[in-house]
Amino acid sequence: MWQKSNRFMIVDSKIIDTLRHLPDMIPMLRESYPDWNIRVFNREEQDCSNYLSPNRRDFYKALLISRGAGVFTMGLHTYYIDEPTLLFIHPNDIISWRNLSTEAAGYYVLFKKDFINQHVQLKTVIDKFGLFSQKMKSVIRLNEDEVSRVSEYYEKMKEEELAETVYKEDAIQALLQLLMVESMKISRHPKPDEVTGDYRQIHQFFDLLEKETAVINYATPIRIRTAKEFARSMDMHPNYLNALLKKHTGENASTHIRNRILDEAKTLLLQTDWSLQDISYSIGFADQPGFNLFFKKNTGFTPAEFRKKT
Repeated sequence: MWQKSNRFMIVDSKIIDTLRHLPDMIPMLRESYPDWNIRVFNREEQDCSNYLSPNRRDFYKALLISRGAGVFTMGLHTYYIDEPTLLFIHPNDIISWRNLSTEAAGYYVLFKKDFINQHVQLKTVIDKFGLFSQKMKSVIRLNEDEVSRVSEYYEKMKEEELAETVYKEDAIQALLQLLMVESMKISRHPKPDEVTGDYRQIHQFFDLLEKETAVINYATPIRIRTAKEFARSMDMHPNYLNALLKKHTGENASTHIRNRILDEAKTLLLQTDWSLQDISYSIGFADQPGFNLFFKKNTGFTPAEFRKKT
């Protein structure tokens, strides 16, 4: 608990450290699925188009690219992928993908952080092998025989998902463990390619945005929230920052900042009982009317309407 001045009530200063169970806010999974713990996808049916995902996510991703080509960037490591590859992506990774072909084959499985905590053996394997946490292990090249063996694990996971048995999730997580064991046996890690100067600056911006919004509560409100303030922190001109982001992401700095603040506001409205005044202050607004105007302009609802409607 954090004691505020006499003007305010005492509020819980719980840290909002991730976007939880909000499908329309989750990068790379924007379809409105029911509540889920683990999902398996066929890339031929549901491939990922070009994207840059700066937001921290609530799920891990194990991706098999068996056919297709593209440029994958994770943090400051870039990989030109034109042969079968396995990718293990941590929820906190800043990632991007740019397609270089119209072909797409393979699978990916997404699973929540909470799902790992429910399965101790899965957590043990993830921690032991470090495929998601140790970046030099996160990318694995496959030969033709290895693609066939690895694909079988994904196909079996998909079969279990479609079977809808009471033991579906137990079976999928067991197969996921075997997939990671197989990956460690292969352990053919390509050397990352050099990233461009542009991407280093883009990564710097999203890293700063991540740090600024990672620990939001009344005691640590957002300090910088304009393109000019971000540019100053990065020692560059706002116009240059906006042009750089517009070129590579299609949106300028102000749009990225606005969308991130809006996502955090929605999270606070849905997942806390904080007052609107507390939320306003936490996300960097000097007063509640300013927050109300910002929220209604970008969602069509006042914060109170959004909280009640949802």
